[in-house]
Amino acid sequence: MSAPYFFGYGSLVNLATHDFPGPHPARLTGWRRAWRHTDLRPVAFLTAIPDPDCEIDGMIAHVPHDDWQALDAREWAYDRVAVTERVAHPVKDPVEIAVYAVPEDRHTRPSEEYPILMSYLDVVIQGYLRAFGVEGVETFFDTTDGWGSVIVNDRARPRYPRHQVLSAEETAIVDDHLARLSAVIKHLE
Repeated sequence: MSAPYFFGYGSLVNLATHDFPGPHPARLTGWRRAWRHTDLRPVAFLTAIPDPDCEIDGMIAHVPHDDWQALDAREWAYDRVAVTERVAHPVKDPVEIAVYAVPEDRHTRPSEEYPILMSYLDVVIQGYLRAFGVEGVETFFDTTDGWGSVIVNDRARPRYPRHQVLSAEETAIVDDHLARLSAVIKHLE
């Protein structure tokens, strides 16, 4: 029997935000990331969208206690999509892999009313930096759509529940990439 794994491409890459067993760097072919909004959340979030010409790095981890229902509850705003054959990974035993994504008919682009939280982006980039290095961070920015959206700088009062403290170097890397993309950043008042 195949062990159930999931592919994380956002905050789940940051191993400081969870204790899922057996994490391993991996690559998903035929998908890219996008910043999106649904009526299910008050802010923008990352989702995976099909793109036959793209590959994204991420992290696979074993589904705790083989319990998809519990993980589905944690990822309640997403649908679980089987991607076993599209993921390159180092696990030798047979695995079943799924990615969590919001179907395109259920999301829209972020807006000023539903912005990207800097505290969420910081967590994601810290994870990519630790797992894939500076080059992996650059690839993250290049394989993610939606950078024209408003980003709220909530670093002083983080709104993202699993926020992490970044070093000055990590913060500079995030800020440099956002400047390169001419991102619109608003500060909390």
